[in-house]
Amino acid sequence: MTGMLQGKTAVVTGAGTGIGRVIARRFVAEGARVLVSDFSGEQEDTAAELGEAAVAFQADVRHEAEIEEMFAQALEALGRLDISVHVAGNPGGRWGEEITEEEFDAFTQTHLKGMMFCCKHAARAMLPAGGGAIVNFSSTASLNYDPLISFGYSAAKAGINSLTKGFAGRYGKDGIRVNAIAPGFTLSEKNRNVPEQVMASLSARAMLGRAGTPEEQASVALFLASDLASFVTGLTIPVDGGWTARLA
Repeated sequence: MTGMLQGKTAVVTGAGTGIGRVIARRFVAEGARVLVSDFSGEQEDTAAELGEAAVAFQADVRHEAEIEEMFAQALEALGRLDISVHVAGNPGGRWGEEITEEEFDAFTQTHLKGMMFCCKHAARAMLPAGGGAIVNFSSTASLNYDPLISFGYSAAKAGINSLTKGFAGRYGKDGIRVNAIAPGFTLSEKNRNVPEQVMASLSARAMLGRAGTPEEQASVALFLASDLASFVTGLTIPVDGGWTARLA
């Protein structure tokens, strides 16, 4: 590793499993100290794996009070906040032919509301340090129609793209950069268990002819969080092997 985040501090939500855990692992390897957050309890395993460089915190991003406490704990434990990566979310697989209120609430409370208040409190925590980097996780479903994905999920993720631009504009003068990653089909734990035929179909969407890995998502998050991206803000970047570049 190259020490790209040497001396930096970070919050990573959704760090109990999957992409969030891989990001936390990569950030620590690059020299950061990280507060790892999840609602499941598995953040404790992540922190134990990462040792003294990691602090665990349990939070449900559907509740602003828990988000606010998460960032307060990050400042207390880490001393300052340089980076905040927001991965926490729930799966968006198609529910039914018509969207129900339950479905809409499930996605908007976790993805849209949760992201709004994570960005709000991350920016507040970064202001005393003179700036920082926020990385939100969206989805390729926010950019194009996907018959396998709930409309409610796609709409909530599209809202994340809008929030990313809004926070980037609001806090750019304060030295806070805000970007989003829109992953394509990625071999996280839950996706490794899909049926073989579905795996082949989803992998074939990419121009590269394969699924992505959590490590590849983490590499882009690392770039956006690092000083190498010092003039990059307000963007949603598809990390999808070229799938969203296709016409169909």
